Amino acid sequence: MEAGRSTVIGYVVDVRSGSLTVNLVEDEQGSVPVVTIGDEDILVGQPGSYVAVWQGNTKILALVTRMSETEKVPPLAPGETAEDAVRVTLAQRVVTLIPLGTINPDGYFERGVSTYPTTGAEVHAVGTEEINVIFEKYRSKGYSVGTLSSHPSLDVYLDPTSLFSRHFAILGQTGSGKSWCVANLVQRAVAAMPKAHIIILDLHGEYCWKDDEGKLQSAFLENIVRYVDARALEIPYWLMTYAELCDLLIDRNEREAHNQTAFFRDVLRDLRQLEKTPLKLERVTVDTPVYFSLDDLINRVREENERMVPGTTKNKQGPNYGAFDRFLMRLDSRLNDVRYDFLLRPKTRTSSASLSNLLRDFVGLGNPKRPVTVVDLSSVPFDVRPTVAAQIGRLAFEFNYWNPQYREFPLLLICEEAHAYVPRASEAQFAGSRKSMERIAKEGRKYGVGLGVVSQRPNELSETVLAQCGTFLCLRITNPTDQSYVRSLVPESEVDLIDILAGLGRGETLALGEAVPLPTRFRGYKPDPVPNSEDVDFYEKWRLGPDDLDVDAIVDKWRRQER
Repeated sequence: MEAGRSTVIGYVVDVRSGSLTVNLVEDEQGSVPVVTIGDEDILVGQPGSYVAVWQGNTKILALVTRMSETEKVPPLAPGETAEDAVRVTLAQRVVTLIPLGTINPDGYFERGVSTYPTTGAEVHAVGTEEINVIFEKYRSKGYSVGTLSSHPSLDVYLDPTSLFSRHFAILGQTGSGKSWCVANLVQRAVAAMPKAHIIILDLHGEYCWKDDEGKLQSAFLENIVRYVDARALEIPYWLMTYAELCDLLIDRNEREAHNQTAFFRDVLRDLRQLEKTPLKLERVTVDTPVYFSLDDLINRVREENERMVPGTTKNKQGPNYGAFDRFLMRLDSRLNDVRYDFLLRPKTRTSSASLSNLLRDFVGLGNPKRPVTVVDLSSVPFDVRPTVAAQIGRLAFEFNYWNPQYREFPLLLICEEAHAYVPRASEAQFAGSRKSMERIAKEGRKYGVGLGVVSQRPNELSETVLAQCGTFLCLRITNPTDQSYVRSLVPESEVDLIDILAGLGRGETLALGEAVPLPTRFRGYKPDPVPNSEDVDFYEKWRLGPDDLDVDAIVDKWRRQER
């Protein structure tokens, strides 16, 4: 990185471990000059822009985070005294920098700063060509996701291996562009890596939806996406583990919960054992994914709930008599609720042999094969979404855990609105989904299972999951609590960058972590097609909207649970 004196924009006047303060030089009119490098005019002092700090053989790349003014009093003229002088206070423009890394003698960027400059070090403007060198090692992988905000002509490249294998988080308040960011990342990933295997948990029908004519629309081209309604996918009850079934069917706050779980475990193990011989299995546990009859389970529980035992003179109530009254009422209620049919009354997943086809559909190996699978959870009842999310997360992990070719077949699970089912609070309702996603976060990398969490409330998202994310893609966040929480998650050297989040425009992203060579503020490409996440135009619809609605049809859809 060579430049002449014309690129000098200021001098270091204060050095701290995490920041540098620089006095900017000014032209004869007292303005900060525009620096020209090649054919490029660079406006000095823009927050989010890059500069280089030179001192001897040390060259440090830094990011501008703040620009301010301080008072500057001109020196006295020869023979002039302070009492006689007419003092005119001028403004000294000052910028604050965060050191990002060192530029070695070969011109390549290395993260981290081992030797800090001292006061008086020159600060130089940096042009597109110099910044372009920084992204050189990632360019060969062809995963470009946007353009630098400070240099719109320069593409931003991410390292897909670091991004997907070491997990990532997309954080931003509602309306900041999270859905567009997800669509952009996935569309570009499939374009660069056509054999990708990506599963998206879609809570609100933003990535696949039906238009007014009932035709399926998608944020992805038809030849790359497979849409799966969570109810049609039929993740059946018999595929659930003992702990997940307990979360679904047993209220742990009941007085009889302990007796219920103990007996339930024994019954479940006995029913699964029936598949041991047909499947030629040597061993079956309470969690083995084999079919069992739900009717048989209910009958066994009902018998125990009504069982009488011999007494001294006559039969008396058994030890669990009446202990399952609430259990049976709760299960009966859900069996009579059509919303739970996909889980408790499967139509196609009615045998152990159906598991293989379920997994093929799930990971995109069904007919036809697709690199992206969108699992639509919008029609699933709110109270059962955590259970379904836990199932999907566990399926992704178990699939590659038992896959001998897991290194050749990595999976990525993207969780939209993750705080809704992987919360920070340890509520019993979310125990299964938390455990499932945290397991992927902690162990998924070893088995080729990546995790992407998307949330508008990072402060409410599992701390364990976020702590395992290697890359953060932060969109606009103005809530002070969420900003503080994000600040506690990023590397110490990048903490001050969080102040930028409140000033990001819609679609702008601050990328931090392992997938970028340095903290990068960029504007993501507009996805094509776009997701179904546009804000409703209140002004236009309140002026020209419909005069009436078919309320009977709305009621019918509500009752049928069909959108």
